[in-house]
Formats: sequence, C-alpha cells, structure tokens
Amino acid sequence: MMIQIDSDKNDLIKEISKLKQKKYRNLNNQYLVEGPHLVKEALAKGVLLKVFFVSNMTFDFDNAYQVSDKVMKKLSNVDAPQGIVAVCEKRPKQELSNNILLLDNVQDPGNIGTLMRSAVAFGFETIIADNSVDFYNDKVIRSSQGAIFKINLINTNIMDFINNNLDYEYYATDLKSDKYLSDQIFTKRKIGIILGNEGQGVSEDILNNIDNRLKIQIKDMESLNVGVAGSIIMYDVFKRGEIL
Repeated sequence: MMIQIDSDKNDLIKEISKLKQKKYRNLNNQYLVEGPHLVKEALAKGVLLKVFFVSNMTFDFDNAYQVSDKVMKKLSNVDAPQGIVAVCEKRPKQELSNNILLLDNVQDPGNIGTLMRSAVAFGFETIIADNSVDFYNDKVIRSSQGAIFKINLINTNIMDFINNNLDYEYYATDLKSDKYLSDQIFTKRKIGIILGNEGQGVSEDILNNIDNRLKIQIKDMESLNVGVAGSIIMYDVFKRGEIL
C-alpha cells in the first residue's frame, strides 16, 4: 500500500536525505538516484529499495511513497527536481573482469560518469578508484546515464591492488612517454588501464612501479580530458579484440 508523506520533518525523510552525504552512503551501503530513467534502470537491475514521487506521477513498486513538493526538494540534489527519487542498494563486489580501469585521484564527477559509460560500452566491467570522487556522488550517477548499475565498482589503493593482482598487464597514461597508444602491443589478455588526476596525471609513485606507459597521439593540444582519453584507450583495446 502506498504511503503519503507531506512533511519534510518526517523521520524517514530526514534519514533518507542523509544519503546525500558520502559518509551515510558508506554507512548504509545505499545511495540515491533521481529521475524516471535512472529509477527504471535501478528497478530493472534489482537494486531498488524505496521510491518517492510527487502526486502527478505513479510508480508500480511495493515500497513506494507519494510525497509533497517540499519533501521532494529535500530529497533532490538538483534545483529543478524531476519528481521521483529512489533509494538503491550498492551492488556487492563482483568477480574482476578481464579488463579493468584504474582511476588515480580523478576528481571531476562528470569525468567519472563518462568513464563509466565508456567502460560498460567497451568491456571494461570493473573500475578501481583510489582517492577519487565517490562513485555514488549524485553528479557521477547522473552523468553515468545508468552505467553505474552495470559495472563492478571498487575503492582501494591502486598499488595494493596491482601487487595483489599480478596476472594483469598494467598501462599508465603519461604525457612524457615516448610510446603512443597506436604503437602499443598488448601482451596479455588481462589488461589494466591507469588514468590519473585531471591536472597532475598519474602519480609518480604509480608510474615508478609500472613498466608500461603510453600516450595518445594528438595535434595542436597539450593533452585531452581524462574522460575522453580513457574512452579512446578503452575503445582501442576493444576494437583490437582484446576483450574476452
């Protein structure tokens, strides 16, 4: 039975709105998504827990709440709410994919969302993040366009991960490298692509422990946006048939 909530002082609403903060997302292993498209994607992937929507909308789900515009504004992360917000559970960690993307201190939510979309599209079904923007940041989720529901997301120290997963061949982007992506020969069927901070690139600590460094051949520009660069590299690996 659908429940109606009109007050933004409601205890449930106050608890749910805390999921806007990273510490509560981590504590509860839950996060918020907003808008009809993302809510439907969450339902299809079986991660939907609760749905809140305004009176001019409907949503067929057992744990559904009709709320006032004032409540919706409290739950929403945008200035113009789309009228529907849902609570989702984080997916448990999956088995590592054959090809993985590793993010070292990537700070722009739009870049991470873009990389999620490209990773799903090009078969990099695991993303490792170290000291980067939270995967479940609302801007990341919106820019991922639903890719967040289709990928294995892990937060851990990159060097620890590399040392514990030596069956992968790792390639770090480095503008100082003398080897272009087009010249690179991938020698293993398990590949890890490491992307770095928007301004500083991959940290020296990681670069000093990686044998393979590469860059993308470009003209008239010093560098590419990390979301664009990562997408190009993943597509290049994909089109070479490296994905198992």
